[in-house]
Amino acid sequence: MATSNFQTKLMDLQKNLLNFAFILTSNRDDAYDLLQDTTLKALDNEDKYVDNTNFKGWVFTIMRNIFINNYRKVVRSATVIDQTEDLYHLNLPQDSGFETPEGSFAAKEITEAINAFSDDYRIPFTMHVAGYKYNEIAEKMNLPLGTVKSRIFFARQRLQQTLKDYR
Repeated sequence: MATSNFQTKLMDLQKNLLNFAFILTSNRDDAYDLLQDTTLKALDNEDKYVDNTNFKGWVFTIMRNIFINNYRKVVRSATVIDQTEDLYHLNLPQDSGFETPEGSFAAKEITEAINAFSDDYRIPFTMHVAGYKYNEIAEKMNLPLGTVKSRIFFARQRLQQTLKDYR
């Protein structure tokens, strides 16, 4: 296709391409960037266009592919790769509460409040917090399942009552 004819066809599609770019990005500035990238890529690859094929489809496919590639690039860059020896960053709770001095003080207070419980309540509660299931706690402590559940419930209530000033 002659260069001037190719450029004319491409310029005639600009409004349609901008609409499609806005549908893909939902952002005016990103849509204009995508339109510019698509136009440049189409102009750079003019020699790859074969006459008597759907020109509009060819250009829209270029735009869609650019959008998908950019999206994948953003997703890859947002992925956190933990290269520490023991996967410390992945195993660190996101809201650990230790980011501020107040958070570490609250954790110390919580630990003291739990340790103040009698063994009947402290042991099942700490096991539950550690990830044991109710039936596992009941088996280890030789208690009925309902007793374990109620002790954990009452320990949780007592902890909330003790630490109500931290809310």
